Amino acid sequence: MYQTGKGEAVIMNQTEIGKFISGCRKEKKLTQAELAEKLNITDRAVSKWETGKSMPDSSIMLELCEILGITVNELLSGQKVSVESYEKKADENLIALKRKDETNKNKNVIISILFSAALAIGAMVCFICDVAISGHFTWSLIPASSIAFAWMIAFPGLIAGKRGIAVSLLSLSVFVIPYLYLLSRLLKVKEVGSIGAATAVPSIVFLWMIFAVFCFIGKTRKWAAFGISFLCTVPFVFVMNLILSKMIEEPVADVWDLLTVFVLLLLAFAAFARSKGKGEGRS
Repeated sequence: MYQTGKGEAVIMNQTEIGKFISGCRKEKKLTQAELAEKLNITDRAVSKWETGKSMPDSSIMLELCEILGITVNELLSGQKVSVESYEKKADENLIALKRKDETNKNKNVIISILFSAALAIGAMVCFICDVAISGHFTWSLIPASSIAFAWMIAFPGLIAGKRGIAVSLLSLSVFVIPYLYLLSRLLKVKEVGSIGAATAVPSIVFLWMIFAVFCFIGKTRKWAAFGISFLCTVPFVFVMNLILSKMIEEPVADVWDLLTVFVLLLLAFAAFARSKGKGEGRS
């Protein structure tokens, strides 16, 4: 339930919307699997809509309405809307969607503020303890710089939710090398910067690859995206080991690496099997 500015209650009842979707689907003589196939999603997603456990994603709402022969306004109302009440229902549904979006934004803002405050308190404690013991800033600069780096990476994702993941990745890509350089200067160990940079670059490339996989495949084939990600991790393990072997004379592969690869392959197989079992991406 959401309140309008005039104090009127506006209700978006997921259960009623689910029943409405079910009724419209049956009128079109479609099974859940057939509707899911037309939308390139899983039949489980359709089942969750019809039982009121979730709502259709906005990205497929128009296509769903076109298939069912209804308007978005009717979908959000959970009933057929007459011409006379169309504008009123449209306004109510718009208000409800805006209120829901505002509620999510407010939650993200509160979480972001609490997260920022916790990190700020942690940094202040380090500074106070350092000055109390040493009389000036010494070791406290190390955790403080790490806290600042963590905040720059995590904050966009917290404030914007899923839409902030790309910004967090971009922030990581931009700031990781300067952070490693600063850390090497503070620790006075140049290997932190050189080895860290050598491993950070392929790691960032790998993270962007996984992000792309979930952007283009994960929306409709979540388990297939997991399977691809596990498979991509296998060569990544050997690339990292190869880099480290050249810099600190570590073996390219040992028993633990082989065990890791074996587990990754098992996870990939399980993810692909689950994807196939759920009929993801049927066309």
